[in-house]
Amino acid sequence: MYEERASRLAGAVLWTVNRQGGTARPVLPDGCMDLLWTGGRLRVAGPDTHAFQVPAAYDGPCTGIRFAPGTAPTFFGVPAYELRDRRVALDDLWPAAHVRRLTERIDEAADPAAALEGLALRRAADTGPPDPLTVSVAARLRQGSSVADTARAAGLGARQLHRRSLAAFGYGPKTLARVLRLQRALALVRSGVPYAQAASAAGCTDQAHLAREMRDLAGTTLSDHLRETDDRRTADGETADGERGDRRTADRRTAYEALAKSETALPSGSSTTA
Repeated sequence: MYEERASRLAGAVLWTVNRQGGTARPVLPDGCMDLLWTGGRLRVAGPDTHAFQVPAAYDGPCTGIRFAPGTAPTFFGVPAYELRDRRVALDDLWPAAHVRRLTERIDEAADPAAALEGLALRRAADTGPPDPLTVSVAARLRQGSSVADTARAAGLGARQLHRRSLAAFGYGPKTLARVLRLQRALALVRSGVPYAQAASAAGCTDQAHLAREMRDLAGTTLSDHLRETDDRRTADGETADGERGDRRTADRRTAYEALAKSETALPSGSSTTA
């Protein structure tokens, strides 16, 4: 069973899952980074450029804080590109003795999710807020702005934006735009929007473009992904239509926002990785 809610940490999401083995479960790129507590250890999930297959090591109860794109490097103290497509132990980044104490507190807590959130809040209070410029860049790309328009709005040249993006997101702005566009399209489709209309509203040139992006970033087709997701949710005892109420509401909100923008010019996007 997977559940999530907005965290008290600004822009973050607190989630829990109890995975009981079975087939590998892919996690699609979303531009985010996560702090995980699983198997009695604290781990960090870096930003992905392709679907990550969750291994058996992550079976059992797991909880995490999902950081919005561009907000995690300040928290962890490392540039995002160092964690791209990686899962690492937190004590690879922070002093081992400190991480051991943090792990013990979570292990002993009656509510590990609340304990993990408390850890994140205390750390964020010490490190300060993320770079507002990169947060703004992520917001504009999430809304469907082109990379060129985003650079102009940020007052940066193309090379400057690329360099700042590598540190903040783990990859260049074109890749982040592709990842966020795919997530917009998935939210639209999950809310019931037909594939072709979802592709257009999300910013793809056509349905074939969305299909290529799905293969490149997720390693599967859209229909196969949705079917496998529904099968897993049914097996986990979630609602019959394969969507929990909170996730369905969020997907519909994203869908309505994307559809509202679809009457204006949308970026065509590129299938190249930057």
